[in-house]
Amino acid sequence: MSSAFLACIATVFVLAALGAPIAHALFVAAVVYLAVQGADLALATEQLVQSLYDGYVLLAVPLFVAAANIMNAGTVSERLLAFCNAVVGRFRGGLGHVNVVASVIFAGMSGSAVADAAGVGKLIMEMMTTSGRYPRGYAAALTVASATIGPIIPPSIPMVMYALVSDQSIGFLFLGGVIPGLLIAAALMALNRVMAVRLAIAREDPVPLRMLPRRTLEAFPALLMPIILLGGIYGGAATPTEAASIAALYALVISALFYRSMSFIQLWSQLVLSARQAATVGIVIGCALIFNYIVASERIPHKLSSILAGLEVSPLLFLFAVNVLLLALGCLLDAATIILVILPLFLPACEALGIDLVHFGVVAVINCMIGLITPPYGMLLFVISALTGTPLREIIRYLTPFILVLIVALATLIAFPDLVLWLPRRFGYMG
Repeated sequence: MSSAFLACIATVFVLAALGAPIAHALFVAAVVYLAVQGADLALATEQLVQSLYDGYVLLAVPLFVAAANIMNAGTVSERLLAFCNAVVGRFRGGLGHVNVVASVIFAGMSGSAVADAAGVGKLIMEMMTTSGRYPRGYAAALTVASATIGPIIPPSIPMVMYALVSDQSIGFLFLGGVIPGLLIAAALMALNRVMAVRLAIAREDPVPLRMLPRRTLEAFPALLMPIILLGGIYGGAATPTEAASIAALYALVISALFYRSMSFIQLWSQLVLSARQAATVGIVIGCALIFNYIVASERIPHKLSSILAGLEVSPLLFLFAVNVLLLALGCLLDAATIILVILPLFLPACEALGIDLVHFGVVAVINCMIGLITPPYGMLLFVISALTGTPLREIIRYLTPFILVLIVALATLIAFPDLVLWLPRRFGYMG
């Protein structure tokens, strides 16, 4: 490694340790690298702007963000919860099951774990803790764990980011997340059933079956959204970016016109919020792509793959080792940074070892979602704590079993690639 690159890495760690936003740390580090190299400092800004303007696929990110925010602002979340409660609320640990199933359904609309936690998660938390039905810490722990499903089941903003750096099909990545997302949901529901018995949680009064058709009809327009979205992509009628625009428009139509639950003032506030969130993500993406340019200039991925080739590491051992590293990094870094900065380092090595990049991308995204609930960084922990007033120590008290279940599910998906690749192959993927 050159002295310029070592200075670049040192700058990132020093600024991050001082509490600077990771995007700012990456940008300043890029300027330091160029200065030490004696290159034109304007190259950093040029790479940032060019990366964003050349990334047509990135338009999907603000559109999915807008769709999720519009859904959360209307009464869509309440109607989805009422439907889920009618279907699975009758079983032991019923509201916990409602929590997970609602996350699965909302995952097909938002593509964001934070949007899931802030919308459906906040509402189901209130339902679970009313009259002391569930311990507040347990309800919060289940909520953050189920929110990780959001970016696994399509659509998925993290998978859009991975597609950008890996040059893989967004459509096949989306398909690869379906079975893993459902597997994780089933595992969380099984754990919730066990915990409901252990915590002696009383069974809920079931919603009468005669109410199910009405609840289904009320939620039907929202339930159609994932079908329209994915049907458009896999039916060949729309690209993922075009499908994201359809999702945002459909969310607006059902919230403002069908359910009549959104005023113009609410719409404006949600659009402003979406613009701010998308700008935040855009800055991270742009600065990470500058850093990727530096890494490529230093030929770091090729050097890493050469070292691994010399060690004759097996593909399975390599995958497990990388995922252990990602789990550790997830405690300290946000998902976007890991996907955009760390994962590109391993892509050439994956290709050299014959590891399928769709499989690698899906398990890496799942790994990053686990990072969202692991202290000390754990973004979802802070989101739920702030929204519901639940102290972090109460959430962490109940969190360990959920993290362990998610890690076991991740290990299973690493060891059995067909769980990820079966569905993409049914739609023509040749990997």
